[in-house]
Amino acid sequence: MLRLLMHKSREFGLCHARCNYHKAVLAIRREDINAWERRAPLAPRHVKELTNEGYKVLVQPSNRRAIHEKDYIKAGAIIQEDISEASIIIGVKRPPEEKLIPKKTYACFSHTIKAQEANMGLLDDILKKEVRLIDYEKMVDQKGMRVVAFGQWAGVAGMINILHGLGLRFLALGHHTPFMHIGMAHNYRNSSQAVQAVRDAGYEISLGLMPKSIGPLTFVFTGSGNVSKGAQEIFNELPCEFVESHELREVSQSGDLRKVYGTVLSRHHHLVRKNNGKYDPGDYDQYPELYTSRFNTDIAPYTTCLINGIYWDPQTPRLLNRQDAQRLLAPCKPSPDSYEGCPLLPHKFLAICDISADTGGSIEFMTECTTIDVPFCMYDADQHIIHDSVEGNGILMCSIDNLPAQLPIEATEYFGDRLFPYIWEMLSSNATVPFEEQEGFSSVIRDAVIASNGKLTPKYTYIQKLRENREREAFQALKMSKKKVLLLGSGYVSGPVLDYLSRDPNIELTVASVMKQQMEQLAKKYRNTTPVVLDVIKEEDVLSSLVKEHDLVISLLPNVFHPHVAKQCISSKVNLVTASYLLPAMKELQKSAEDAGITVVNEVGLDPGIDHMLAMECFDDAKEKGAKVESYISFCGGLPAPECSENPLRYKFSWSPRGVLLNTIGAATFLKNGQVTNIPAGGALLDSTMTMNFLPGFSLEGFPNRDSTKYVELYGIQSAHTLLRGTLRFKGFSATVNGFIKLGMINTEPCDLLSSNAPPITWRALLSRLIGVSPSASLDSLKDAIYNKLERDDDRLKALMWLGLLSDEVVPKAESILDALAKHLENKLAFSHGERDMIIMRSDIGIRHPSGHLETKHISLVLYGDPAGFSAMAKAVGYPTAIAAKIVLDGEITTKGMILPLTKDFYGPMLERIKAEGIMYTTGSTLSS
Repeated sequence: MLRLLMHKSREFGLCHARCNYHKAVLAIRREDINAWERRAPLAPRHVKELTNEGYKVLVQPSNRRAIHEKDYIKAGAIIQEDISEASIIIGVKRPPEEKLIPKKTYACFSHTIKAQEANMGLLDDILKKEVRLIDYEKMVDQKGMRVVAFGQWAGVAGMINILHGLGLRFLALGHHTPFMHIGMAHNYRNSSQAVQAVRDAGYEISLGLMPKSIGPLTFVFTGSGNVSKGAQEIFNELPCEFVESHELREVSQSGDLRKVYGTVLSRHHHLVRKNNGKYDPGDYDQYPELYTSRFNTDIAPYTTCLINGIYWDPQTPRLLNRQDAQRLLAPCKPSPDSYEGCPLLPHKFLAICDISADTGGSIEFMTECTTIDVPFCMYDADQHIIHDSVEGNGILMCSIDNLPAQLPIEATEYFGDRLFPYIWEMLSSNATVPFEEQEGFSSVIRDAVIASNGKLTPKYTYIQKLRENREREAFQALKMSKKKVLLLGSGYVSGPVLDYLSRDPNIELTVASVMKQQMEQLAKKYRNTTPVVLDVIKEEDVLSSLVKEHDLVISLLPNVFHPHVAKQCISSKVNLVTASYLLPAMKELQKSAEDAGITVVNEVGLDPGIDHMLAMECFDDAKEKGAKVESYISFCGGLPAPECSENPLRYKFSWSPRGVLLNTIGAATFLKNGQVTNIPAGGALLDSTMTMNFLPGFSLEGFPNRDSTKYVELYGIQSAHTLLRGTLRFKGFSATVNGFIKLGMINTEPCDLLSSNAPPITWRALLSRLIGVSPSASLDSLKDAIYNKLERDDDRLKALMWLGLLSDEVVPKAESILDALAKHLENKLAFSHGERDMIIMRSDIGIRHPSGHLETKHISLVLYGDPAGFSAMAKAVGYPTAIAAKIVLDGEITTKGMILPLTKDFYGPMLERIKAEGIMYTTGSTLSS
């Protein structure tokens, strides 16, 4: 049939040659897009047929082309640089724009039919220069099947490559295998040499030379086209047995080690309707979005290597996503047959050869193609990173997008055989003649002409419409496109953050932490959430890679880590949100953040955060009315609910107590009645504790917190004579902790007695050392000494005894006494099941109106935790943080540099959305003259 078609085409060509010989000049252009592109569209024997019929064939010189120029010369071609004489110029890949010759016919893979943005410059020049473009990809028969392609050789090369890659991967895992003697496809002169290497490896496998501890190998092929068939041709050179997909499980566990197993996967093997678990081919073609794939559960767990030859449409199910990869990388069960020199494989699923090279397609985590230079990479699903190696954790990936270029001579012969029957009619093309008047084209060629005479042909005018729509849809697409958020930290505040952001289906979340179990639980609970194991300090390269992949970072880490994270965000020009105080080290990065054009939001939790926003709303309202702010007193505290506070400290911990204890010996500065008061660090802070009389249903006390005076400028209330921000606790807290301070227990200095190498020491013995009492003294003697040290305060002594600090319990190993006490209290005063926490915030703002009246505004916020859900503190910190992140993501705030929620355009939307999350507050006023 092929010969008959060629004969008929040749008859037409001969007739045309006799009539139009002076125009019938064909040129084969030099491939210059990729260094590995050594193919040509026609082989010398095809050229010879043309020259024998009297056609002139020009070939641009190229030392890179795999077929030598002398072979083209023997075929009658003329080797010359100038090909402007030709009326039809053919190549494999697209020509560079600057090398287009006006009013010529070009044939190639142009990659313009989907309005691919990268090639629109080429299309513009084609139209401008009135070039006629024939695209091989659109040369199809009556059934819509492509008649010109390299598909089979992509499959051949891809299969050879992945066998080579498996040899390297097995070696990295501790196993020499016969695959080590198979090279990359381009290392062979031709496919016959490669096939012989595969056969040799197969012979060794048949002799039982595969390591027993790696178990039977299984290969799964997807697709039924030439790509898959080419790969299977190579696979068939091994001692192989093809099985049905449902048999994979059995052979993967107990198959014969002297052979390898293969499965060819069709749609019905893994696609099912979501609502009934059945597959209907007609229904699937019409409604693919209603189907899901069971490949991840039914087939992948029993697969060693996936050979993927299918292209993915966004409406169709994926084969594998990131979460699937994590499950597939779960360690295998231990076996008595394995030991150090003969280890088990870490997991069954080892490799993917994605011949389709469809980035972000059926294999979601295949986000970029590999190259012939660097053919393999490893996808580490736990850390969600790709690294160029065959070592380490993960799945071996090979996704080269120009595989046939590795076997250029045979690929050229194969492609030329399919193209040549149509060359005769291509020679009749005259790009200066209006396309509608062009004669001699069959439907195969006519329907493949993308552009002619300076315009798109009628069949392809949609390309221009796609381009016109692109700009119009850009803004909407940006809003609706998937945005990626990296959340650093998986503690209890992370729950509300993920809860809020995961409601938006267009946000993809990655949560990174050293707490693997916590992250996995979060990923199961919240959609579009991928967990990644990460130590931000020890794995700086991984952090950098993750930051680059995301649109915004939220850091819930301890504040000492924020400058480190901020520097990575500045380097990658990625926005950052954190709930913590704006540290001096962060302030130093102001200019760098501005220069990078990024927004770094700080202090958007509870305190700092909500307190700022409520205050600024009141201040701005007062200023709009011409009033002056004379005083601002704000106290806030996270507490156990009253019914859960029955302990000497009147407090419980939902996270490490270290920060709470350390805050009690910090310094504080505040403004009262025009006088600045400075409280030095070291223990004097709690002497300033005062009784709080608001909300009389609670028994509260408070003490100053940090430097309040800096907010005079930040809040813009220079008229204020009083400015005090403080911490709330239930009455009794300060007295008890003051007792700890007097005994030297809130001490951050390194303590040799508690080092890992020191002998165990009890709390009783430690306190004896701290107050200078002999360790052999009686308990009563120790109590008397402590009682005196505590200024003979009965409640303080009872608190020590209740907390077990005079017992023979061993002190936890720690860097300092403070750290040891924190560990002890974390266990002793943890929230029990069914208990809840609460938050109380109170701000009193004195406003002097133009009339002379003094109005004192009272803002009260009381929030309880949910024993079956989020704690009050988690809600009050997590939801505002998430809301701020969403505001930045959506472009509602565009200010660059380090910012706080102190402007109306920021705090206004924040407060409205906080209320929607159940964080409610009340306001009231009292007036005086």
